[in-house]
Formats: sequence, structure tokens, C-alpha cells
Amino acid sequence: MTTIQADSFCNQLLIAMPGMEDPNFSSSVTLICEHNDEGALGIVINKPLQLQLGDVFKQLDLDDSDTMIAANPVLHGGPVGTDRGFVLHDPGSAYESSLKVSNDIHLTFSKDVLDAMATGSGPGKSLVALGYAGWDAGQLEQEILSNSWLSVPATTDIVFDLPFDQRWTAAAGKLGIDITQIAPDAGHA
Repeated sequence: MTTIQADSFCNQLLIAMPGMEDPNFSSSVTLICEHNDEGALGIVINKPLQLQLGDVFKQLDLDDSDTMIAANPVLHGGPVGTDRGFVLHDPGSAYESSLKVSNDIHLTFSKDVLDAMATGSGPGKSLVALGYAGWDAGQLEQEILSNSWLSVPATTDIVFDLPFDQRWTAAAGKLGIDITQIAPDAGHA
């Protein structure tokens, strides 16, 4: 794992500005899970797909004895690698391939976390996404400078607890902003 830079956006929520034209990110909130001199990786946390976790369990031939978790929606985590699954979760159990985003949020991209979730022994709080958002070196910084995104430190309540349709406005609200009142065209003074 690469060392986190002092100016890293890791563990920040990127809030898409109202003028965001890319449909993958329109009105989105993206948790930045890794950011270093090579680029950034994030998971969109407010775009549910028409797919439930139980469907993923069936595709992977997993025992889905935990019917409560099987009913959870799967998210569109971003436009890159949409055939790959990612699990954001609270800490606790160790899994094969995990990345510590913060003391409260980990990202796992190995199947063992899904095995545990299917049987009810997975993390206490989690969300599953297909795909991720990726930025090349310097690209995220440039997009922020061009007013495509706002950023705010991530909180577990926004990442795990709030209904998906409230996350965009709630994240902006952490900055004291009613994002629905911002004009879609950005200006520079």
C-alpha cells in the first residue's frame, strides 16, 4: 500500500456539483478510498442498481442463508471495472484483500467478505458496489480545481446509514450548503 500524502483526499466524500454532465456522477457522492501520487480510487455510495445482494450470492454460488442482507441493493460504484465487486464495511474481521480507508471504514475486494456476509457472519455495516471511480495522477486535483466536486470528510452515517437518495444533500449539508440551490454553471473570480 502506498503512503497517504498530507494533501490526500482519502476518506473524503466527493460531492458532484449540480453542473456535472457525466451521468455516472450526476448528483453522486463518492468515497475516496485511496489517493496518492499515482491517482485515486473511489466508490460511488448513492447509486443503487436494479440488483440485490442475493442475486450476487446466487451468481457466485454462495449460501445466502441471511435473507435480510440478501435483500440489500448493490450499488453502481463507478464506471471502471463494472464486473468487479467492492465491499465498504466497518472494521472488525480481517479479510484477504482489504484497504483501510479510515479507522471506521475499510474496503475489501476479495470474495471471502461476501462468503461471510451470505451466512450472516459478515461486517456489521456494509455496502456492496460493482465498479469503481478512478482518476489518473493529478486528474482528481484538476477536477476539484475546475469546480466539478466539493469535498467533505467522510462519516459513517452518510456512508452506511442514510437512505441513498439523501446522501448527496446530506454530504453537502456538512459544509453548510444547500446543494439544490447552487446554479449548475461554475464561475471563477
